[in-house]
Amino acid sequence: MARRKGLLLDRAGLVSAALDGLQLSGWSFEVAPTLSCARELLTGGEFSVGLVAFEAADSWSLRELEGLLSRYDVEWIAVLERSLLDSEVLAPLLRRNFYDFHSLPLEHDRLRMTLGHAHGKASLFEKVAPQEDDEGRFGMTGRSAKMVKLYRQIDKIVAVDAPVLIGGESGTGKELVASAIHRHSARASKPFVAMNCGGIPASLIHSELFGYERGAFTGAHQRKIGTIEAANGGVLFLDEIGDLPLDLQASLLRFLQEKTIVRVGGTERLKMNVRVIAATHVDLDRAVAEGRFREDLFYRLNVLHLVVPALRERKDDIELLAQVIYDRNQDLRSHQVRGFSAEAIQAMAAYDWPGNVRELINRVQHAMIMSENRFINAADLGLTAAEAELPAPTLDEVRTTVEREMIETSLKRYQNNVSATARQLGVSRVTLYRMIDRLKIIV
Repeated sequence: MARRKGLLLDRAGLVSAALDGLQLSGWSFEVAPTLSCARELLTGGEFSVGLVAFEAADSWSLRELEGLLSRYDVEWIAVLERSLLDSEVLAPLLRRNFYDFHSLPLEHDRLRMTLGHAHGKASLFEKVAPQEDDEGRFGMTGRSAKMVKLYRQIDKIVAVDAPVLIGGESGTGKELVASAIHRHSARASKPFVAMNCGGIPASLIHSELFGYERGAFTGAHQRKIGTIEAANGGVLFLDEIGDLPLDLQASLLRFLQEKTIVRVGGTERLKMNVRVIAATHVDLDRAVAEGRFREDLFYRLNVLHLVVPALRERKDDIELLAQVIYDRNQDLRSHQVRGFSAEAIQAMAAYDWPGNVRELINRVQHAMIMSENRFINAADLGLTAAEAELPAPTLDEVRTTVEREMIETSLKRYQNNVSATARQLGVSRVTLYRMIDRLKIIV
Protein backbone atom coordinates (compact mmCIF):
# COMPACT_ATOMS: atom_id res chain seq x y z
CA MET A 1 0.00 0.00 0.00
CA ALA A 2 1.32 3.45 -0.93
CA ARG A 3 2.48 5.41 2.08
CA ARG A 4 0.69 8.67 2.82
CA LYS A 5 2.76 11.76 3.42
CA GLY A 6 2.35 13.85 6.54
CA LEU A 7 4.15 16.98 7.68
CA LEU A 8 5.30 17.46 11.26
CA LEU A 9 6.08 20.94 12.60
CA ASP A 10 8.22 20.13 15.63
CA ARG A 11 10.69 22.67 16.94
CA ALA A 12 12.06 20.59 19.82
CA GLY A 13 11.89 17.14 18.21
CA LEU A 14 9.85 15.55 21.03
CA VAL A 15 6.89 14.52 18.87
CA SER A 16 9.18 13.29 16.10
CA ALA A 17 10.73 10.81 18.53
CA ALA A 18 7.28 9.73 19.74
CA LEU A 19 6.09 9.09 16.17
CA ASP A 20 9.14 6.95 15.47
CA GLY A 21 8.23 4.88 18.50
CA LEU A 22 4.62 4.40 17.40
CA GLN A 23 5.62 2.98 13.99
CA LEU A 24 2.44 4.07 12.20
CA SER A 25 2.06 1.76 9.20
CA GLY A 26 1.13 3.45 5.94
CA TRP A 27 2.44 6.86 6.99
CA SER A 28 5.69 8.73 6.49
CA PHE A 29 6.36 12.14 8.02
CA GLU A 30 8.72 14.88 7.01
CA VAL A 31 9.86 17.04 9.90
CA ALA A 32 10.01 20.84 9.74
CA PRO A 33 11.71 22.49 12.73
CA THR A 34 10.82 26.02 11.50
CA LEU A 35 7.93 27.69 9.72
CA SER A 36 10.12 28.63 6.76
CA CYS A 37 11.16 25.00 6.38
CA ALA A 38 7.49 23.93 6.56
CA ARG A 39 6.61 26.46 3.89
CA GLU A 40 9.25 25.06 1.53
CA LEU A 41 8.10 21.48 2.10
CA LEU A 42 4.42 22.36 1.59
CA THR A 43 5.21 24.19 -1.64
CA GLY A 44 7.16 21.29 -3.08
CA GLY A 45 5.27 18.27 -1.73
CA GLU A 46 1.79 16.79 -1.55
CA PHE A 47 0.67 16.50 2.06
CA SER A 48 -2.87 15.70 3.17
CA VAL A 49 -2.29 15.93 6.93
CA GLY A 50 0.01 17.94 9.16
CA LEU A 51 0.89 17.73 12.86
CA VAL A 52 1.92 20.80 14.84
CA ALA A 53 3.70 20.32 18.17
CA PHE A 54 3.16 22.93 20.89
CA GLU A 55 5.49 22.78 23.90
CA ALA A 56 4.02 26.10 25.07
CA ALA A 57 1.50 28.69 23.92
CA ASP A 58 4.34 30.74 22.43
CA SER A 59 6.13 27.86 20.70
CA TRP A 60 5.42 29.51 17.36
CA SER A 61 4.66 32.99 16.10
CA LEU A 62 0.90 32.46 16.06
CA ARG A 63 0.26 35.04 13.37
CA GLU A 64 2.81 33.46 11.03
CA LEU A 65 1.62 29.98 11.93
CA GLU A 66 -2.01 30.78 11.14
CA GLY A 67 -1.01 32.25 7.81
CA LEU A 68 0.78 29.00 6.98
CA LEU A 69 -2.03 26.73 8.21
CA SER A 70 -4.73 28.46 6.18
CA ARG A 71 -2.79 28.65 2.92
CA TYR A 72 -2.78 24.97 2.05
CA ASP A 73 -5.53 22.33 1.73
CA VAL A 74 -4.08 20.30 4.58
CA GLU A 75 -5.95 19.04 7.65
CA TRP A 76 -4.00 20.00 10.77
CA ILE A 77 -3.77 18.10 14.06
CA ALA A 78 -2.33 19.75 17.17
CA VAL A 79 -0.11 17.86 19.63
CA LEU A 80 0.10 19.57 23.01
CA GLU A 81 -0.30 19.27 26.75
CA ARG A 82 -3.94 19.40 27.84
CA SER A 83 -3.25 22.41 30.03
CA LEU A 84 -2.62 24.48 26.89
CA LEU A 85 -6.24 24.04 25.81
CA ASP A 86 -7.17 26.69 28.39
CA SER A 87 -4.79 29.23 26.86
CA GLU A 88 -6.68 32.39 25.87
CA VAL A 89 -4.22 32.89 23.02
CA LEU A 90 -3.97 29.33 21.73
CA ALA A 91 -7.58 28.09 22.07
CA PRO A 92 -9.05 30.39 19.35
CA LEU A 93 -6.28 29.35 16.96
CA LEU A 94 -7.05 25.67 17.56
CA ARG A 95 -10.78 26.19 16.95
CA ARG A 96 -10.23 28.03 13.68
CA ASN A 97 -7.52 25.95 12.09
CA PHE A 98 -7.28 22.41 13.49
CA TYR A 99 -9.18 19.25 12.65
CA ASP A 100 -8.38 17.63 16.02
CA PHE A 101 -5.81 17.61 18.83
CA HIS A 102 -3.83 14.94 20.68
CA SER A 103 -2.12 15.17 24.02
CA LEU A 104 1.12 13.49 25.07
CA PRO A 105 1.80 10.63 25.39
CA LEU A 106 0.41 9.78 21.96
CA GLU A 107 -1.97 6.82 21.67
CA HIS A 108 -1.26 4.65 18.61
CA ASP A 109 -4.83 3.57 17.74
CA ARG A 110 -6.48 6.94 18.30
CA LEU A 111 -3.80 8.81 16.35
CA ARG A 112 -3.99 6.33 13.47
CA MET A 113 -7.78 6.75 13.33
CA THR A 114 -7.52 10.55 13.43
CA LEU A 115 -4.91 10.57 10.68
CA GLY A 116 -7.10 8.37 8.49
CA HIS A 117 -10.17 10.54 8.98
CA ALA A 118 -8.21 13.76 8.45
CA HIS A 119 -6.72 12.33 5.25
CA GLY A 120 -10.22 11.45 4.04
CA LYS A 121 -11.51 14.92 4.83
CA ALA A 122 -8.56 16.57 3.07
CA SER A 123 -9.42 14.59 -0.05
CA LEU A 124 -12.82 16.32 -0.12
CA PHE A 125 -11.02 19.56 -0.99
CA GLU A 126 -9.34 18.08 -4.06
CA LYS A 127 -10.69 20.06 -6.97
CA VAL A 128 -12.09 18.10 -9.90
CA ALA A 129 -12.93 20.26 -12.90
CA PRO A 130 -16.73 20.08 -13.15
CA GLN A 131 -18.41 19.33 -16.46
CA GLU A 132 -20.83 22.04 -17.55
CA ASP A 133 -23.84 19.76 -17.09
CA ASP A 134 -22.75 19.11 -13.48
CA GLU A 135 -23.51 22.73 -12.58
CA GLY A 136 -25.76 23.92 -15.37
CA ARG A 137 -25.60 24.94 -19.02
CA PHE A 138 -24.82 27.95 -21.19
CA GLY A 139 -22.46 29.34 -18.54
CA MET A 140 -25.30 29.46 -16.01
CA THR A 141 -25.55 27.60 -12.73
CA GLY A 142 -28.58 25.56 -11.73
CA ARG A 143 -30.05 22.07 -11.96
CA SER A 144 -33.57 22.77 -10.67
CA ALA A 145 -36.67 22.05 -12.75
CA LYS A 146 -37.09 25.79 -13.45
CA MET A 147 -33.56 26.07 -14.84
CA VAL A 148 -33.81 22.86 -16.87
CA LYS A 149 -36.93 24.33 -18.49
CA LEU A 150 -35.04 27.57 -19.21
CA TYR A 151 -32.16 25.62 -20.82
CA ARG A 152 -34.62 23.79 -23.09
CA GLN A 153 -36.15 27.10 -24.18
CA ILE A 154 -32.70 28.55 -24.93
CA ASP A 155 -31.88 25.46 -27.01
CA LYS A 156 -34.81 26.34 -29.28
CA ILE A 157 -34.18 30.09 -29.34
CA VAL A 158 -30.51 29.87 -30.41
CA ALA A 159 -31.58 27.98 -33.53
CA VAL A 160 -33.65 30.89 -34.91
CA ASP A 161 -32.84 34.54 -35.57
CA ALA A 162 -35.80 36.46 -34.16
CA PRO A 163 -36.20 39.16 -31.47
CA VAL A 164 -36.35 37.92 -27.87
CA LEU A 165 -37.98 39.51 -24.82
CA ILE A 166 -36.57 38.34 -21.48
CA GLY A 167 -38.61 38.91 -18.33
CA GLY A 168 -37.66 38.42 -14.71
CA GLU A 169 -36.95 40.29 -11.51
CA SER A 170 -33.87 42.45 -11.04
CA GLY A 171 -30.77 40.44 -10.22
CA THR A 172 -31.92 37.16 -11.79
CA GLY A 173 -29.33 37.20 -14.60
CA LYS A 174 -31.22 38.42 -17.68
CA GLU A 175 -28.08 39.77 -19.35
CA LEU A 176 -26.37 36.41 -18.71
CA VAL A 177 -29.22 34.71 -20.61
CA ALA A 178 -28.96 37.22 -23.46
CA SER A 179 -25.21 36.66 -23.68
CA ALA A 180 -25.74 32.88 -23.70
CA ILE A 181 -28.19 33.18 -26.62
CA HIS A 182 -25.62 35.24 -28.53
CA ARG A 183 -22.70 32.88 -27.81
CA HIS A 184 -24.60 29.81 -28.99
CA SER A 185 -26.25 31.37 -32.05
CA ALA A 186 -25.08 31.84 -35.63
CA ARG A 187 -24.06 35.41 -34.66
CA ALA A 188 -21.56 34.24 -32.02
CA SER A 189 -18.54 35.62 -33.91
CA LYS A 190 -20.14 39.06 -34.23
CA PRO A 191 -20.52 41.82 -31.57
CA PHE A 192 -22.70 41.64 -28.47
CA VAL A 193 -23.51 45.22 -27.41
CA ALA A 194 -25.46 45.92 -24.21
CA MET A 195 -27.27 49.14 -23.32
CA ASN A 196 -29.23 49.89 -20.15
CA CYS A 197 -32.20 52.01 -21.18
CA GLY A 198 -32.84 53.03 -17.59
CA GLY A 199 -29.29 54.16 -16.93
CA ILE A 200 -29.04 56.88 -19.58
CA PRO A 201 -30.71 60.33 -19.38
CA ALA A 202 -33.72 60.58 -21.70
CA SER A 203 -32.09 63.45 -23.61
CA LEU A 204 -29.12 61.25 -24.58
CA ILE A 205 -30.76 57.92 -25.38
CA HIS A 206 -31.53 58.73 -29.03
CA SER A 207 -27.93 59.66 -29.85
CA GLU A 208 -26.66 56.64 -27.87
CA LEU A 209 -28.86 54.31 -29.92
CA PHE A 210 -28.47 55.86 -33.37
CA GLY A 211 -25.18 57.78 -33.14
CA TYR A 212 -24.56 61.28 -34.45
CA GLU A 213 -22.62 63.22 -37.06
CA ARG A 214 -20.00 65.86 -36.39
CA GLY A 215 -21.69 69.20 -35.66
CA ALA A 216 -25.09 67.60 -34.98
CA PHE A 217 -25.28 69.54 -31.71
CA THR A 218 -23.07 71.57 -29.38
CA GLY A 219 -20.16 69.40 -28.29
CA ALA A 220 -20.44 66.94 -31.23
CA HIS A 221 -16.87 67.48 -32.41
CA GLN A 222 -16.65 64.21 -34.33
CA ARG A 223 -18.87 61.44 -35.64
CA LYS A 224 -19.93 58.79 -33.11
CA ILE A 225 -21.60 55.53 -34.02
CA GLY A 226 -24.50 54.39 -31.83
CA THR A 227 -25.09 51.07 -30.13
CA ILE A 228 -27.25 49.77 -33.01
CA GLU A 229 -24.48 50.40 -35.53
CA ALA A 230 -21.86 48.99 -33.14
CA ALA A 231 -23.88 45.76 -32.95
CA ASN A 232 -24.23 45.44 -36.74
CA GLY A 233 -24.05 41.77 -37.68
CA GLY A 234 -24.45 40.71 -34.06
CA VAL A 235 -26.77 41.22 -31.11
CA LEU A 236 -28.05 44.40 -29.43
CA PHE A 237 -29.16 43.79 -25.84
CA LEU A 238 -31.52 46.47 -24.53
CA ASP A 239 -31.83 46.06 -20.78
CA GLU A 240 -34.73 47.65 -18.88
CA ILE A 241 -36.60 48.29 -22.13
CA GLY A 242 -39.65 49.23 -20.07
CA ASP A 243 -37.88 52.45 -19.05
CA LEU A 244 -37.52 53.66 -22.65
CA PRO A 245 -39.39 56.99 -23.20
CA LEU A 246 -42.40 56.84 -25.55
CA ASP A 247 -40.81 59.02 -28.25
CA LEU A 248 -37.77 56.71 -28.33
CA GLN A 249 -40.08 53.71 -28.49
CA ALA A 250 -41.38 55.05 -31.81
CA SER A 251 -37.83 55.43 -33.16
CA LEU A 252 -36.89 51.90 -32.05
CA LEU A 253 -40.06 50.51 -33.66
CA ARG A 254 -39.18 52.21 -36.95
CA PHE A 255 -35.72 50.62 -36.86
CA LEU A 256 -37.18 47.16 -36.17
CA GLN A 257 -39.59 47.55 -39.10
CA GLU A 258 -37.21 49.06 -41.66
CA LYS A 259 -33.84 47.67 -40.44
CA THR A 260 -32.26 51.07 -41.14
CA ILE A 261 -30.99 53.99 -39.06
CA VAL A 262 -30.11 57.63 -39.62
CA ARG A 263 -27.49 59.18 -37.35
CA VAL A 264 -28.51 62.37 -35.53
CA GLY A 265 -27.58 65.30 -37.77
CA GLY A 266 -27.21 63.05 -40.81
CA THR A 267 -29.29 62.26 -43.89
CA GLU A 268 -27.90 58.92 -45.04
CA ARG A 269 -30.08 55.90 -44.28
CA LEU A 270 -27.84 53.03 -43.18
CA LYS A 271 -28.90 49.39 -43.55
CA MET A 272 -28.40 47.35 -40.35
CA ASN A 273 -28.43 43.62 -39.65
CA VAL A 274 -28.97 43.32 -35.90
CA ARG A 275 -30.78 40.84 -33.68
CA VAL A 276 -32.46 42.64 -30.79
CA ILE A 277 -32.79 40.99 -27.39
CA ALA A 278 -34.64 43.10 -24.83
CA ALA A 279 -35.12 42.57 -21.10
CA THR A 280 -37.31 44.09 -18.43
CA HIS A 281 -38.29 43.57 -14.81
CA VAL A 282 -41.62 45.39 -15.26
CA ASP A 283 -44.92 43.89 -16.43
CA LEU A 284 -45.05 45.11 -20.04
CA ASP A 285 -48.61 43.83 -20.53
CA ARG A 286 -49.70 46.18 -17.76
CA ALA A 287 -47.49 48.99 -19.11
CA VAL A 288 -49.21 48.61 -22.50
CA ALA A 289 -52.65 48.69 -20.86
CA GLU A 290 -51.69 51.86 -18.97
CA GLY A 291 -50.30 53.56 -22.09
CA ARG A 292 -46.69 53.59 -20.86
CA PHE A 293 -45.43 51.19 -23.54
CA ARG A 294 -46.37 50.97 -27.20
CA GLU A 295 -48.39 47.88 -28.05
CA ASP A 296 -46.92 47.60 -31.56
CA LEU A 297 -43.36 47.71 -30.17
CA PHE A 298 -44.27 45.11 -27.55
CA TYR A 299 -45.37 42.66 -30.25
CA ARG A 300 -42.26 43.39 -32.34
CA LEU A 301 -39.99 42.56 -29.40
CA ASN A 302 -42.02 39.69 -27.96
CA VAL A 303 -41.62 37.24 -30.86
CA LEU A 304 -39.81 34.87 -28.50
CA HIS A 305 -40.33 35.14 -24.76
CA LEU A 306 -38.29 33.90 -21.80
CA VAL A 307 -38.74 34.40 -18.07
CA VAL A 308 -35.70 33.97 -15.81
CA PRO A 309 -36.93 32.47 -12.51
CA ALA A 310 -36.43 34.30 -9.23
CA LEU A 311 -33.98 32.67 -6.82
CA ARG A 312 -36.76 31.90 -4.32
CA GLU A 313 -38.44 29.84 -7.07
CA ARG A 314 -35.41 27.57 -7.46
CA LYS A 315 -34.16 27.06 -3.94
CA ASP A 316 -32.69 23.69 -4.89
CA ASP A 317 -29.98 25.68 -6.70
CA ILE A 318 -28.99 27.95 -3.81
CA GLU A 319 -26.34 25.72 -2.23
CA LEU A 320 -24.79 24.97 -5.64
CA LEU A 321 -24.82 28.66 -6.59
CA ALA A 322 -23.22 29.68 -3.29
CA GLN A 323 -20.47 27.09 -3.75
CA VAL A 324 -19.78 28.22 -7.33
CA ILE A 325 -19.57 31.85 -6.16
CA TYR A 326 -17.23 30.76 -3.36
CA ASP A 327 -15.00 28.78 -5.74
CA ARG A 328 -14.78 31.63 -8.26
CA ASN A 329 -13.82 34.23 -5.64
CA GLN A 330 -10.94 32.52 -3.86
CA ASP A 331 -8.88 35.69 -4.10
CA LEU A 332 -11.38 37.33 -1.70
CA ARG A 333 -11.35 34.54 0.89
CA SER A 334 -10.16 35.36 4.39
CA HIS A 335 -7.20 33.12 5.15
CA GLN A 336 -8.96 30.77 7.59
CA VAL A 337 -12.29 30.35 5.75
CA ARG A 338 -12.78 26.86 4.30
CA GLY A 339 -16.44 26.80 3.23
CA PHE A 340 -20.02 27.04 4.51
CA SER A 341 -21.43 25.69 7.75
CA ALA A 342 -24.64 23.63 7.79
CA GLU A 343 -26.30 26.59 9.53
CA ALA A 344 -25.32 28.92 6.67
CA ILE A 345 -26.69 26.55 4.03
CA GLN A 346 -29.96 26.19 5.94
CA ALA A 347 -30.23 29.97 6.36
CA MET A 348 -29.66 30.58 2.66
CA ALA A 349 -32.34 28.02 1.78
CA ALA A 350 -34.84 29.64 4.17
CA TYR A 351 -34.26 33.23 2.99
CA ASP A 352 -36.43 34.69 0.18
CA TRP A 353 -33.64 36.59 -1.69
CA PRO A 354 -35.49 39.71 -2.89
CA GLY A 355 -32.29 40.75 -4.69
CA ASN A 356 -31.97 37.31 -6.31
CA VAL A 357 -28.59 36.00 -7.53
CA ARG A 358 -27.05 39.48 -7.41
CA GLU A 359 -27.80 39.63 -3.67
CA LEU A 360 -26.45 36.10 -3.13
CA ILE A 361 -23.17 37.06 -4.82
CA ASN A 362 -22.90 40.16 -2.65
CA ARG A 363 -23.58 38.33 0.62
CA VAL A 364 -21.21 35.44 -0.13
CA GLN A 365 -18.38 37.75 -1.19
CA HIS A 366 -18.88 39.88 1.94
CA ALA A 367 -18.83 36.79 4.16
CA MET A 368 -15.67 35.43 2.49
CA ILE A 369 -13.86 38.67 3.27
CA MET A 370 -15.22 39.45 6.74
CA SER A 371 -15.83 36.06 8.38
CA GLU A 372 -13.54 35.21 11.29
CA ASN A 373 -14.74 31.60 11.35
CA ARG A 374 -13.37 28.52 9.64
CA PHE A 375 -16.81 27.89 8.12
CA ILE A 376 -19.10 30.78 7.13
CA ASN A 377 -22.18 30.93 9.36
CA ALA A 378 -25.59 32.61 9.00
CA ALA A 379 -24.46 35.79 10.78
CA ASP A 380 -21.50 36.16 8.38
CA LEU A 381 -24.04 36.24 5.54
CA GLY A 382 -26.16 38.84 7.32
CA LEU A 383 -28.90 36.27 7.88
CA THR A 384 -30.50 35.71 11.27
CA ALA A 385 -30.61 32.56 13.35
CA ALA A 386 -34.39 32.52 12.85
CA GLU A 387 -33.82 32.20 9.11
CA ALA A 388 -31.48 29.30 9.70
CA GLU A 389 -34.15 27.40 11.65
CA LEU A 390 -31.52 24.85 12.58
CA PRO A 391 -30.89 23.69 16.15
CA ALA A 392 -27.28 23.34 17.20
CA PRO A 393 -26.17 19.83 16.20
CA THR A 394 -24.87 17.39 18.79
CA LEU A 395 -21.33 16.04 18.58
CA ASP A 396 -22.71 12.66 17.44
CA GLU A 397 -24.72 14.34 14.67
CA VAL A 398 -21.68 16.24 13.43
CA ARG A 399 -19.53 13.10 13.53
CA THR A 400 -22.19 11.11 11.65
CA THR A 401 -22.54 13.81 8.98
CA VAL A 402 -18.78 14.04 8.41
CA GLU A 403 -18.37 10.26 8.31
CA ARG A 404 -21.20 9.87 5.80
CA GLU A 405 -19.82 12.64 3.54
CA MET A 406 -16.31 11.18 3.63
CA ILE A 407 -17.44 7.62 2.90
CA GLU A 408 -19.89 8.57 0.14
CA THR A 409 -17.31 10.83 -1.54
CA SER A 410 -14.63 8.15 -1.41
CA LEU A 411 -16.98 5.42 -2.65
CA LYS A 412 -17.95 7.62 -5.58
CA ARG A 413 -14.30 8.35 -6.38
CA TYR A 414 -13.40 4.64 -6.36
CA GLN A 415 -16.61 3.53 -8.11
CA ASN A 416 -17.93 1.69 -5.01
CA ASN A 417 -14.69 -0.29 -4.60
CA VAL A 418 -14.82 -1.00 -0.86
CA SER A 419 -11.19 -2.13 -0.60
CA ALA A 420 -9.85 1.03 -2.26
CA THR A 421 -12.17 3.19 -0.16
CA ALA A 422 -11.05 1.51 3.06
CA ARG A 423 -7.39 2.10 2.16
CA GLN A 424 -8.02 5.78 1.49
CA LEU A 425 -9.91 6.27 4.75
CA GLY A 426 -7.35 4.34 6.78
CA VAL A 427 -9.74 1.69 8.11
CA SER A 428 -10.17 -2.04 7.55
CA ARG A 429 -12.75 -3.43 5.12
CA VAL A 430 -14.66 -4.93 8.05
CA THR A 431 -14.80 -1.57 9.83
CA LEU A 432 -15.90 0.18 6.65
CA TYR A 433 -18.69 -2.36 6.07
CA ARG A 434 -19.90 -1.76 9.63
CA MET A 435 -19.89 2.01 9.09
CA ILE A 436 -21.75 1.64 5.77
CA ASP A 437 -24.37 -0.49 7.50
CA ARG A 438 -24.69 1.88 10.49
CA LEU A 439 -24.97 4.98 8.30
CA LYS A 440 -27.35 3.21 5.88
CA ILE A 441 -25.21 4.09 2.87
CA ILE A 442 -26.28 2.42 -0.36
CA VAL A 443 -23.38 0.82 -2.24
